Amino acid sequence: MRGPHNIIRLIRTLATLERTGAIGVVLEAMDAPPRLRAVARVLGWPFKWLGLKGDPALPPATRALTALGPAYIKFGQILSTRPDIVGDELALQLKYLQDKLPPFPVEVAKRMIEEELSLPVDQMFSSFSEPVAAASIAQVHRARLAETGEDVAVKVLRPGIEKAFRKDIDAFYFAARAIETLSPASRRLRPMDVIRHFEGVVLGELDLRLESAAAAEFAANTAKDEGFRVPQPVWHLSARQVMTLGWAEGVSMSDNAAIDAAGHDRTVLGARVLQLFLNHALRDGYFHADMHQGNLKVGADGAIIAYDFGIMGRLDEYTRRVYAEILFGFIRKDYRRVAEVHFEAGYVPADREIDEFARALRVVGEPIFGMDASRISMARLLSYLFEVTERFGMETRTELILLQRTMVVVEGVARSLDPHINIWQVAHPVVEAYIAQNVGPRALLRDLGKTLQVVARFGPKLPGMVEARLVQQNAGPKPAPHAVHPVIWMTAGGALVAVGVALGALL
Repeated sequence: MRGPHNIIRLIRTLATLERTGAIGVVLEAMDAPPRLRAVARVLGWPFKWLGLKGDPALPPATRALTALGPAYIKFGQILSTRPDIVGDELALQLKYLQDKLPPFPVEVAKRMIEEELSLPVDQMFSSFSEPVAAASIAQVHRARLAETGEDVAVKVLRPGIEKAFRKDIDAFYFAARAIETLSPASRRLRPMDVIRHFEGVVLGELDLRLESAAAAEFAANTAKDEGFRVPQPVWHLSARQVMTLGWAEGVSMSDNAAIDAAGHDRTVLGARVLQLFLNHALRDGYFHADMHQGNLKVGADGAIIAYDFGIMGRLDEYTRRVYAEILFGFIRKDYRRVAEVHFEAGYVPADREIDEFARALRVVGEPIFGMDASRISMARLLSYLFEVTERFGMETRTELILLQRTMVVVEGVARSLDPHINIWQVAHPVVEAYIAQNVGPRALLRDLGKTLQVVARFGPKLPGMVEARLVQQNAGPKPAPHAVHPVIWMTAGGALVAVGVALGALL
């Protein structure tokens, strides 16, 4: 039975946090209320003996998360980018989770590669290193292609990782179901949908063929982005459990001292990483959704190099426009427009008061402007936003989970490079340029052209559709006196199609 298994798993999670000493460290770092700390200790202490021991050489929080498994490690990776939430000391400890986890033996990696690609490793690569990075789901080796002499990165999944991850996900489903049952008010946040979305994203990481495709698409989209590079996949040496990419040579973005020693301007890099993310999300609708420091390097020329494309986000054009209008409204302090966009998109129920919602948004936005970013507590800001969503009945938008999470991570990366960065000032030119191109009369004409081009593709079917409608109409009740005859619609449609094709060609 899955229920008892999951109860045991969740109890062991709390017990592990208690046994490793992580529970006190985490709650203190996040400035949890004394009552919550007391409850957590009381619940965890009786089961302490059930907790996993972990590696005693690691700091408490890192020790607990690595012992608990890949899903917990992913959570820790996100927190490592937010010292403003968990504190500088804990964030520094959690950075270990990004690419310094214990590796598995190189012999195991070679055996998996040979099984996947049906060729001896020595025939494919003239050299093959020990692991150079080990993360929650896979590890990376540096190798040299025997055929061309090119340096490449070979990524290999951890043995048994899919089974281990499914076990964690199953426990998360159990917890989400229990929360919905015990707290009906939580259902508006759709915890089951959130876990389902999280499962789909992470399981996608477990097929490296999909990651190779993501790398190729992302590289094509960003080929003209100044100061940004994406390694190209080597397709004939990539499969489900193995992926080969061009080698990314550079300084880790988590090493500020090395970045300074190389002569790079961290203020420029902080602004660039944030603006690149916004460009990819708004312009392309396809963005790197795991942009923590462990997946970014700085090349010798100062370019940002991204890798690890297991989690990518995609937004349709309508959602991009909504997101851009919300951001632009905050930048312009037009909280009424931000509120209207939320209502128009259906993010807030129509029976709520728009002026009250606009006033609540003003409380969120006003403290940001004219203030040094280091003075803004993102933890308190997120806490207030949660209160706002509860008050106005907003539901969790699963299609925006990845965007929201990545925005938090990218802001954390930018802030680690430049603690005084103001995210709204940096975002302004990118969002303004997108609004100018995609919201307004020109965008309306372009949309009309696209719509009519789609209609044009159904041109050959229009006579049959009209005939079928006429037969149905003659067999049924008489049309209303002012109803427009289908033949008139067909004639008007033909004219609109011609206009649409012309507009499409011009725009």
